[in-house]
Amino acid sequence: MKIEDFVAVSGLSGLYKMVANRNNGLIVADLDTGKRKFAPARKHQFTPLASIGIYTNDGDTAELKDVFRSMLEKINDTPPVSTNSSAVELGDYFSEVLPEYDEDRVYTSDIKKVIKWFNFLHERSLLSLADEPSGEEE
Repeated sequence: MKIEDFVAVSGLSGLYKMVANRNNGLIVADLDTGKRKFAPARKHQFTPLASIGIYTNDGDTAELKDVFRSMLEKINDTPPVSTNSSAVELGDYFSEVLPEYDEDRVYTSDIKKVIKWFNFLHERSLLSLADEPSGEEE
């Protein structure tokens, strides 16, 4: 699973792969068609998935890739609930995949977004349980 290349772009639905960085925006590629487009920084905000963390009870954050890994490990026993589910069902599901998440600071809309992104990437077989090779090996 290599989520470092994926970005959420405000004003555009879904996730995109960052192709190139320009001083006035990003060139992103649609994950389904591969079609590239320029997204100007004046119009859009960019959120790399690798920079997202979920608040935990110990005051720290869990990286999104760790949450996705947990969701992937438990997909057979506890499949993701629908994003149209009630807040209680969404919270119960999230408690299964990330038991230490901070219920006061992680909103229902955040849980919906994580599930939506997970489903989007999983449907396209872009998630795996294999660890990425680290560049720190000597």
